[in-house]
Amino acid sequence: MAGAAPEPHTGWTFVTNHARVLAAIAGDESARVRDIAAHCRLTERAVQKIISDLERSGFLSHTREGRGNLYRIEPGTALRHPAESGLTVASLLALLAQVEPHAAGRPGGEGASPS
Repeated sequence: MAGAAPEPHTGWTFVTNHARVLAAIAGDESARVRDIAAHCRLTERAVQKIISDLERSGFLSHTREGRGNLYRIEPGTALRHPAESGLTVASLLALLAQVEPHAAGRPGGEGASPS
């Protein structure tokens, strides 16, 4: 692996590494494992394992394209946890795509009218 290892994180987070990797792939379906790892602040080995998990579970598939891979997300696949029954990968990715970092610190987000 080239480059420095990602900075370690302690404590809990709202989004799992599997969701982060899936969202990174949704943003660029031809992304290299190295780029996904850097974006998600994970090791390349961790990303390879996550991609393998996602493929084995039917959330993701890939085809070779030249020297790289072209990933395909299966948007209709249901999320695994019983609390999310009825929700699909597409609904998760839509939620993650709506996050606007510059509005994160303000109640109601950008353009919200005062209460």
